[in-house]
Amino acid sequence: MSTTKRARFSPRRKALLAFFVLLLAGLAYLHFTGAAGTSGITNKDMDWNGDGNVTEQEIMQAFYAVVVEKQTEGRRECRSYSWRSDGASIRVDCRTTVAADATPAK
Repeated sequence: MSTTKRARFSPRRKALLAFFVLLLAGLAYLHFTGAAGTSGITNKDMDWNGDGNVTEQEIMQAFYAVVVEKQTEGRRECRSYSWRSDGASIRVDCRTTVAADATPAK
């Protein structure tokens, strides 16, 4: 009978755990800094140069180069998209939401 203790995690599992922890930390950083790719924007809306086609490069830019700032004024919700490097505005999308009244109709 062997009295040596076996390691809890093998080196492969430790590396995999470290990878996922770093990936989660990177995603949290992107969300915290306002990256457009983590704000719920759809792929068809990632046309940053306005040519009508969304390329893979533009999808990647949504994660590292484009930031979104959300503003709410009453029922109007606006999202301002701008470049991370110089802050130049790309576009502003505004929507009006219809919320149900809290008071019942008589």
